[in-house]
Amino acid sequence: MAEVKIWAHRGCSQRYPENTLLSFEKAIEIKNLEGIELDIQLTKDGELVVIHDERVDRTTEGIGFVRDYTLSDLKKLHIYAGSDKSQTVPTMEEVLDLIEQRLKEGMKLNIELKTSIYPYPGMEEKIVELVHNRGVQESIVYSSFYALSLEKVREFEPEAQIGILDTKISDCLFKLKSLRAEALHPFWKGIDLPKERIKDYTVRAWMGGHLYPEKPTGTRLDLAVLEQQGITDVFLNEPEQYL
Repeated sequence: MAEVKIWAHRGCSQRYPENTLLSFEKAIEIKNLEGIELDIQLTKDGELVVIHDERVDRTTEGIGFVRDYTLSDLKKLHIYAGSDKSQTVPTMEEVLDLIEQRLKEGMKLNIELKTSIYPYPGMEEKIVELVHNRGVQESIVYSSFYALSLEKVREFEPEAQIGILDTKISDCLFKLKSLRAEALHPFWKGIDLPKERIKDYTVRAWMGGHLYPEKPTGTRLDLAVLEQQGITDVFLNEPEQYL
């Protein structure tokens, strides 16, 4: 049996709306889950919120950029959740309220800073400060496609765990030369180096895959094959199917 560790990508995002308290609630119920991955942005009034896209159009009934909404206005938007009650875009504080105990028990949280398109001023300092105030810094992994954002995280938190996020693992490794990091976070189909070149690193691969409300396909990845390529962890939309 493969020893690849499983992470919940945006929570349990195949069966429940991504990056919602509902998807995270379902994730923390899973035994042996390595961690949860989520994405953060800043509202117009500087609040840390958990949402993937820079625009609200895909996941809510709203239109426009996250950065143009105040938290109060963002909270008025609904995220369809089927027969369950509708969800709202959660704040990072709300997510930590939900999962903090699990983090203190050993589960990890990967926070992706969505700064590659719009480099939110001050976001790095805000998230590092919030994590420290909660006392869960040892359970946090920071990642971003924008290397300068990770440099800022390192400036504010010298001991931060950082994952280099990119499509190809060779590009992750290239960024690693200028940024002290503990892990490589490539696309799972972007392993363009032999296992011997990456054997000394934690390699957390991210997937594409179906998201709620699309129907589950019923197919499963062969984790043993991924492990043979040097992948140590995977971010999956449907972690409950593997654990």
